[in-house]
Amino acid sequence: RAVINIGDDIPSGTCIEANAHALARYAALCQEAGLVPMVEPEVLMDGDHDIETCYEVTEATLRALFGALYEQNVMLEGTILKASMVVAGKDCEEQASIDEVAEATVMCLKSTVPAILPGIVFLSGGQSDEDATAHLDAMNRLGNLPWPLSFSYGRAMQSAALQLWSEDLVGNFAKAQSIVYARARDNGMAALGKWEG
Repeated sequence: RAVINIGDDIPSGTCIEANAHALARYAALCQEAGLVPMVEPEVLMDGDHDIETCYEVTEATLRALFGALYEQNVMLEGTILKASMVVAGKDCEEQASIDEVAEATVMCLKSTVPAILPGIVFLSGGQSDEDATAHLDAMNRLGNLPWPLSFSYGRAMQSAALQLWSEDLVGNFAKAQSIVYARARDNGMAALGKWEG
């Protein structure tokens, strides 16, 4: 995992290239060992940047990553991309709509990610549970995608259940399980573009 922060004069080109190189070396070593690498260049949503700035940084990050993967002779057909969505910073006054995030993310991916990649999964990156699901669903509803888009959420899958368990592990066990099941079902439908929200 490589973390890219957006702020005043960051990330630098050197930062992006160094992180891309590290991810590419990791991917090459995974494949040498017979493993499928999941490369994760996470552009954080911390800060007050707008969606356009996130798009520019995400595009530069993905271009550098795929250049580095090529230089390290990584077989893209055996690699998974774990990407962040193109969103405004969480402190930005103007937040983009669900459709705007979906369109910006897909446009960014189509301009940087080779079609030979077998799939892209998304991290939730601090989005609310519902926003992460809605964004994934909206992207898949756009159609005409060269790769399947799915999810690899942590917080957006577990946070509600963990909150219940923190209050009463034994007493809330079944209720927490049903929440995790519902989150998995909703995200599975979103990966098909069939979430009913």
